[in-house]
Amino acid sequence: MKLLLYGGTFDPPHLGHMNNLRAAMDAVKPDRVIVMPAGIPPHKAASATPAQHRLAMCRCFADLDPHVTVSRWEIDHAGRSYTVNTLDMLRQSWPDAQLYLSVGSDMLLTFRQWRQWQRILQMACLVVESRRTGDDAQLQAMADSLAADGGRILFARAPAFVCASSELRARLAAGDRDALALVPATVAVYIQKHGLYRPAGN
Repeated sequence: MKLLLYGGTFDPPHLGHMNNLRAAMDAVKPDRVIVMPAGIPPHKAASATPAQHRLAMCRCFADLDPHVTVSRWEIDHAGRSYTVNTLDMLRQSWPDAQLYLSVGSDMLLTFRQWRQWQRILQMACLVVESRRTGDDAQLQAMADSLAADGGRILFARAPAFVCASSELRARLAAGDRDALALVPATVAVYIQKHGLYRPAGN
């Protein structure tokens, strides 16, 4: 069985996230996809958006394919969310599965900063989606370097969709409701219903 892990803060999930997951699924053809919103991300400041809201918004990913499920494991797990721990859990839960880890190009370039990155390479094949155009040579060089360390890297070839959650939050906080066009329709409805990312004082 092929199992694809797609993690992130998802604050909020946007069309770029959807594009990257779709590309990874096309490349891997997984039997199961687990979307894992982070509890406390190790490489970012803790999200100001409550985990339950981020988890609820991530249900948009299940609309992509019936093989997609959303897990709350990292949210319920105490402490910071480290990918190596999540992969350990998945390997214990599905010992016969081939594990694939979806990462954006920015994450690939900083991969050696991850906790126990060598163990991650042992456990999972990295599936890389480019988040900007023109970085193919840089990504290939990093992939070759990680392959020399025993890593398995698969490139998901799809047009980059330039979008960032931080920019979306800033635009929404500034009152720019047009930014909602960059998130799935169900996420836009959820943001409006729960008053997320509102301008200060509103």
